[in-house]
Amino acid sequence: MTRTIALVDDDRNILASVSMALQAEGFEVYTYSGGEEALDGLDRRPADLAILDIKMPRMDGMELFNRLRRKSATPVIFLTSKDDEIDEMLGLRMGADDYITKPFSQRLLIERVRAVLRRHERARPEAGGDGDGEVVRRGELVLDSSRHLCTWRNEAVNLTVTEFLLVKSLANRPGHVKNRDQLIDAAYGEQIYVDDRTIDSHIKRLRKKFRDVDPAFAQIETLYGIGYRYRDG
Repeated sequence: MTRTIALVDDDRNILASVSMALQAEGFEVYTYSGGEEALDGLDRRPADLAILDIKMPRMDGMELFNRLRRKSATPVIFLTSKDDEIDEMLGLRMGADDYITKPFSQRLLIERVRAVLRRHERARPEAGGDGDGEVVRRGELVLDSSRHLCTWRNEAVNLTVTEFLLVKSLANRPGHVKNRDQLIDAAYGEQIYVDDRTIDSHIKRLRKKFRDVDPAFAQIETLYGIGYRYRDG
């Protein structure tokens, strides 16, 4: 089945070159030059993944992302300025699945797109990924891979695909420490390089989402200099 990509950037050269590269790889691409246009377009034609430029006039990528998240959990990759760590970290804290800095290799972007889509598929057992209908129960935590559903104390916790895979990796072996490399492999796969800080940002975001449901949530523990673990019991 052909996967659809929404590409949003105010630079028409990027829209043209990136869309051609993605189409050459078999993707169907919808291009938008601004946030309002993208919101309207995605309402009419939902995409399997969205690539959003952060710095755009009128409505920037962060605002567009927030407004998209009110309607769907479509995976998102941010395009950000070179060496702008603030953009990168803010985007990940907001719950984006990945980011890539400009200027970028189109081959690298395509690999990131495929990696995010694979992670999304892994939460859908009907697509043949590793989400095989398994339901993980750890005390008050329930992870239903077949529906990409996470609940804590019977309250839904809205997680991105990356966040879901991280929680699942930790909760599958409560009490066991997972270092950052192991968590990167669980969420991103072995073929994609991700900085350690990316995992740290995802964990912070995860904790915030759980604490929005339960301020006393403290199941995900940090072992400084080592990694993270899901508290047993």
